[in-house]
Amino acid sequence: MIKAVILAGGLGTRLSEETHSIPKPMVDIGGQPILWHIMKIYESHGINDFIICAGYKSSEIKKYFMNYHLNNSDVLFDIGNNKINIINNRSEKWNVKVIDTGEETLTGGRLKRIYNYVKNDDYFLMTYGDGLSDINVTDLIEFHKTHNGLATVTAVQPEGRFGLLKINNENIVSDFHEKPEGDGGYINGGFFVLSPKVLNYIDGDKTIWEREPMKKLSKENQLCAYKHNGFWRPMDTLRDKNFLKNLWVLRKAPWKTW
Repeated sequence: MIKAVILAGGLGTRLSEETHSIPKPMVDIGGQPILWHIMKIYESHGINDFIICAGYKSSEIKKYFMNYHLNNSDVLFDIGNNKINIINNRSEKWNVKVIDTGEETLTGGRLKRIYNYVKNDDYFLMTYGDGLSDINVTDLIEFHKTHNGLATVTAVQPEGRFGLLKINNENIVSDFHEKPEGDGGYINGGFFVLSPKVLNYIDGDKTIWEREPMKKLSKENQLCAYKHNGFWRPMDTLRDKNFLKNLWVLRKAPWKTW
């Protein structure tokens, strides 16, 4: 069974309006935390086995899953006999491990901490607990199988955050693009496929996955890029959160592939 590892332990300081009481992956998007949306993306491709690398306010994530079955089903409360019966189960059939990987642990360290849960797998999936995409996870996995590298990263081209002015020689604005594309470069969009062997590239809790491990894998030609040109959006700020929430409310969420 393929496992999906989700890094969900960071502080989310740039979204402090929301994260003073809950971890960033628990920020609500249309009635469910963004973590749920990420898991649904994977589930739509047959992935139901999850490892959540928790840290900051990990108890909030544990409480969410502890009450998940009850909160996502119709329930009969037999008060006289002190019984609770589920009469319409609408909850997903997920297997979820919530692993406390430490409040101060960095991204590489969180991966290192779950080594025992993935060490016998040919590969596992990994992404961040704050990014949504309409990525085809099935195609991503098939791409990973076509090369001999230990790691595959999803490469994305984010759109520009500001309107772009085109100014002619007379200082007159000749054109304006409200949402220009990025500068053409690809960035790390998460949604990795990783061999457990990559965890040998991580020293410990203070290792940042995106620095030494990824750089070393790249130098050894062990890191391949799966180019995704569809929707991708991180939830870094309150502006991002409101943008994603509005897409969901308007039923225009591209990541809703289920």
